Amino acid sequence: MTAAPEAVERPRREALVLMGVLAALIAAFALTTERFLTATTLRTIANQVPELVIAAVGLTFVLLVGGIDLSVGSVMALSSASLGLGLTKLGLGLGPAAVLALVVGLLCGSLNGLLTVRLAVPSFIVTLGTLEMTRGLTYLATRSQTLYVGETVERLAAPAFLGLSAPFLAAVALVAAAQFTLARTVFGRYATAIGTNEEAVRLAGIDPAPVKVAVFALGGLLASVAGIVYTARLGAADPNAGVGFELQAIAAVVVGGTSLLGGRASAVGSFLGVLIIAVLGSGLAQAGAQEPTKRLVTGAVIIAAVVADRLRRGRDA
Repeated sequence: MTAAPEAVERPRREALVLMGVLAALIAAFALTTERFLTATTLRTIANQVPELVIAAVGLTFVLLVGGIDLSVGSVMALSSASLGLGLTKLGLGLGPAAVLALVVGLLCGSLNGLLTVRLAVPSFIVTLGTLEMTRGLTYLATRSQTLYVGETVERLAAPAFLGLSAPFLAAVALVAAAQFTLARTVFGRYATAIGTNEEAVRLAGIDPAPVKVAVFALGGLLASVAGIVYTARLGAADPNAGVGFELQAIAAVVVGGTSLLGGRASAVGSFLGVLIIAVLGSGLAQAGAQEPTKRLVTGAVIIAAVVADRLRRGRDA
């Protein structure tokens, strides 16, 4: 079945708009600061965003089906702690320790999905609870101490191509795979249909429960991947990692055009949303803006994105 022209053209137009916004921000900061438009600055921004990109891809799927996951930051921290404990306390090699971290994230995501779907508890409440639970487990497991793992994982974050790190290149590949899944696979179409009208999907003879559980499980798995990347970048597993991270990820996804009400999502848009927020933060810092000012501007951008989404939905209705 061929997609309707509007369904194909709209995401392209939105991506072009986001790229225009990103280009405008880069141009503005290049004109107002001395060192922003340099290869070093742009590489630094790129190499600092992989974990946010990875988590944002997972949240893109979760928001698509009409859910939300507030636990990604804490799951990232717990997975990072699992990796650190595996390497420093359990005597595991990097491979087995990474698998342990991935299993932890997958289990957390699956728990979120099962509680949300099987018990019909709103995902906001479920993931708010698991946010606290996983953060508490992280503190207990690490005794609230940072676990230094050093070169064992730092090599994962080493520059791979033109100064760009392997995690950044892998994150770009993940975005491409996620966009293909959303646009060209049955799973992506089911997820979109569920977010648009779950009852209609059920009446069509399709059980939405497995798809929704799988989406939350994917979100947890990708949060654990983000935890591994974060640990590799810092060379340590910090029990305080990811505090407020879920808000950054949700903000990036919303700025990227994914609807908080479900039914519309773009992995490419989420990637561009991450870059917009990262460029905005870095540019404001170089311009001398204080942290309160940076948060004020970032919050205004998020509200503008949500208002634009509501206006767009009203126009399409």
